[in-house]
Amino acid sequence: MVLGALLGFAPAGCALHPDAIPAIERGPDRFREAAAPAAWPNPEWWRGFGSVELDRLMRRIASENLDLAAAAARVRQAEATARVAGSTLLPTISSGGNARRSQTGSGNPSATSYDISLAASYELDVWGLNRNTYESARLSAVATRYALGTTLMTAEASVANTYFTILEARNALRIQEANLNAARRVLNVIRQQVAAGTATGLDLAQQETVVAQQEAAVPPLRQSVSQNVATLAVLVGLAPVQLDILGEGFEGLDVPSPSPGLPSALLARRPDVLQAEASLASAGANTAAARAALLPSFTLSAQGGFTAALIGTLLRPEAQFYSLAASVAQTIFDNGGLRGRVELARAQQEELVIVYRQTILNALADVESALAALRETTEQEALLAEAERRAARAYNISEEQLRGGVINLITLLSTQTTLFTARRNLSTGRRNRFQAAVGLFRALGGGWGASAAAVPSPTLVEVAR
Repeated sequence: MVLGALLGFAPAGCALHPDAIPAIERGPDRFREAAAPAAWPNPEWWRGFGSVELDRLMRRIASENLDLAAAAARVRQAEATARVAGSTLLPTISSGGNARRSQTGSGNPSATSYDISLAASYELDVWGLNRNTYESARLSAVATRYALGTTLMTAEASVANTYFTILEARNALRIQEANLNAARRVLNVIRQQVAAGTATGLDLAQQETVVAQQEAAVPPLRQSVSQNVATLAVLVGLAPVQLDILGEGFEGLDVPSPSPGLPSALLARRPDVLQAEASLASAGANTAAARAALLPSFTLSAQGGFTAALIGTLLRPEAQFYSLAASVAQTIFDNGGLRGRVELARAQQEELVIVYRQTILNALADVESALAALRETTEQEALLAEAERRAARAYNISEEQLRGGVINLITLLSTQTTLFTARRNLSTGRRNRFQAAVGLFRALGGGWGASAAAVPSPTLVEVAR
């Protein structure tokens, strides 16, 4: 009854509403670098590489990655904040009971009284202050969910890129050991020639220098493997000693090639774009709440219950009591504090409009750059593979001719250096192609979908995807 009385006084139609999100300039209707039909990534996009080990690592991050765990905690915090803000939309109701025994003077009898009561208070949201405050908090929670999606995309791309860096470092280590063995073979030939008098000490010193240089290139590669394994272990929530990476190279792996559809579809897939949009909408509601705070506030309160001197008569009709009250308050002077809050909210909203536009442009540029990177690294790898084949053929011929005394050491050293460089370049080029594919998956929103925003329960996997 008290609650109905309070709600019945609430006027409607006076609330201030947030300003509409400013129209964003219409973007392009295509991607310059896109040629194939649209092929958006699926939620487990990394499976396209054909690595069972990478799949195992990716499955761990959904539950073990600490960045995701922290982001999920931030989602829960934001949703709790929204619930706190929403609590002002309904009356506050409390109940209580008292038993008092009192006496005045030493000769007077003591008196006992009992009472139980129910009290309610409600601030009429005439101007939409409470509604807009809640809406701002709710939209902020939505933005935090999208931020979790961005964290998921980043974590998945980091795991894939680090894994491919490890594979490349191990592949480069094998290549370096092969280079070292080739240099030592030539060194043995030169030593034989020096013993036979057909080569000089200078020839021997030059090749010994080559061997030393190849030996010195091995420790940095072992260091790279160790450091990246440690980095990958942290990404999947393990201590470095607990993680074993079995992959030794790129043999047997594929490079999938996703392709984007329309730019408008991309913007609906990228959680960073949707996060910026939700943050902007939250700022708009916050500005409306700041404007509403300039206007008078109206509060209704009611209290009712029973009071009696004897507990046996407490619930009789004559023991009832109630009170109703209404109040209005208006800030007369606060030295510009409330108006300053309005200006602050408006300036924050203006900043987020710029951030929103910049996020859209960055998303479009990100895809264009990723498409170009995958196309060019694919072509580069093919060219590097051809260069490596030709360098290996030239080196094999020169090594045979050196043994037969047909060419001098300078010619061999030249072909040897060319081969060593070609092998390392091919290994690096292959890694770049794999990582370019990862970059394109990330730019297209990974496996994250816009439907993730509707998920009610902020668990790591459910909120993020």
